[in-house]
Amino acid sequence: MANVLSIVSYKIFPAKFGGQKGIANFNEYFSRHHSLYCVTIQDNEPNAAPYTIINKLSNSKLRYVNVFYFGLLKKIIQQYKISHVIVEHPYYGWLGLLLKRFCKIKLIIHSHNIEAERFKTTGRWWWKILWQYEKYVHTHADFTFCITENDRQYFINNYKIPPGKTAVITFGISLDSPPPIYEQLAARNELLKKYALSKETVLYLFNGALDYQPNLNAVKNILDKINPLFIQNSIPYKIIICGKNLPAEMNNLQDYNDQNIIYAGFVDDINIYFKGVNVFINPVNDGGGIKTKLVEALGHNLNVVSTENGAIGVDANICNGKLRLCGNNDWQSFSDKMMEAIDINQSIDTAFFNYFYWDNIAKKAAAIVDQL
Repeated sequence: MANVLSIVSYKIFPAKFGGQKGIANFNEYFSRHHSLYCVTIQDNEPNAAPYTIINKLSNSKLRYVNVFYFGLLKKIIQQYKISHVIVEHPYYGWLGLLLKRFCKIKLIIHSHNIEAERFKTTGRWWWKILWQYEKYVHTHADFTFCITENDRQYFINNYKIPPGKTAVITFGISLDSPPPIYEQLAARNELLKKYALSKETVLYLFNGALDYQPNLNAVKNILDKINPLFIQNSIPYKIIICGKNLPAEMNNLQDYNDQNIIYAGFVDDINIYFKGVNVFINPVNDGGGIKTKLVEALGHNLNVVSTENGAIGVDANICNGKLRLCGNNDWQSFSDKMMEAIDINQSIDTAFFNYFYWDNIAKKAAAIVDQL
């Protein structure tokens, strides 16, 4: 069993959003297979995980360029006899490379996205600088964990990283089987009561942090392109949109109250919605990486309609017909598949959980650490 240091540069506890869950849950399950120590910012709760958390990084934005952290981490590596360092995201890659050179550790970069490409899609002028930096970090690390096979191929083809130095370590879920029917029925009844809806109402769901532009664009796609088509079907339905930080000028979507749109805002327990609605919709056309909400929805046995871009990293062949895809910007097809999804009755396949269950993912990562 190796002693592994995880470097996490932002708040992940409590884990409420996809990115936070991706690191917090990975580390929790990974710590079952190796001794894990996590150096992170002061805002993270020190007793929030079943492994050692060391709150030594500042909350300041300047933490990303603090060269004095090298000495701090060198002492931690010596104290805990660390043999491997996993850096979450490439931003502390420069620090990881210094530790690799002077502390003789094996360096793994855990990528959750092609960061440069993500910022390119949001129009940031400096994305090319980040691209060069990201390439340098990944090519000089010992190994790269990729969130999807698409990202892995990008690293191989664009950064020229040898395939043997990469592997897909995807976003996972803590479920290893679908929720029982009685939990789904109870959640549905709770939602119907909460929003004063009839039992015949078909419930659709979209959720995501709405200060993230790809998610906000998806909401606009729902409001302006999909719902005007879907409402012509004349069935009792509601589209529930969950997520915080909706721009103030959108007025909590009150202008859409009479168009079968419910804006729920931030909800404390999104699992009630995943269990209680009929269909999850994912009209995301931009952004990179894997759409964590899509994986969570399928894990809860929901029928899902998504754009092709929104389903990157999820193989429809292991979803037993639960995932219906349409071309990006083909909103008529999207609307049609929303109707089709109502009548999908089969359950998500065991192969889905074999691939996305966190402990299986952690075992794969742990085996790679053993081989480095």
